[in-house]
Amino acid sequence: MIKPKAIDHIVLRTDRYQELIDFYCNVLGCILERTTSEEFGLTQLRAGSALIDIVDVKGTLGKSGGPAPRETGNNVDHFCLQIEPFEEHELKTYLQEQGVEVGEFQDRYGAQGMGRSIYLKDLAGNNIELRAVISKST
Repeated sequence: MIKPKAIDHIVLRTDRYQELIDFYCNVLGCILERTTSEEFGLTQLRAGSALIDIVDVKGTLGKSGGPAPRETGNNVDHFCLQIEPFEEHELKTYLQEQGVEVGEFQDRYGAQGMGRSIYLKDLAGNNIELRAVISKST
């Protein structure tokens, strides 16, 4: 029987390839793990125990998926990055200073239980949820 333990990776297709890589590394703190040839068009970024694959729609891999996703036609609703505990005001201020439009913090349920989270969009229009787990009282 299959028993999922965590998100392994997510694949985002874009026509703003290098800009999206820069966003995830420089704004959200992901680490460049692996890059394929420019012709193939795949870069893999480390996000804790998971990967975010950025696929260039102009590359060999990206062309097989059709045109680039648009604001009203994204191929991913959202994905959630679990992050280290944070001070809400500081995180929101940081993101806004980076030019990122953000929503409001709310308590939401996820794979690790309840947590405070905030939604934002990356520069290709993909929805991202950033969340930290609320510690359970004993």
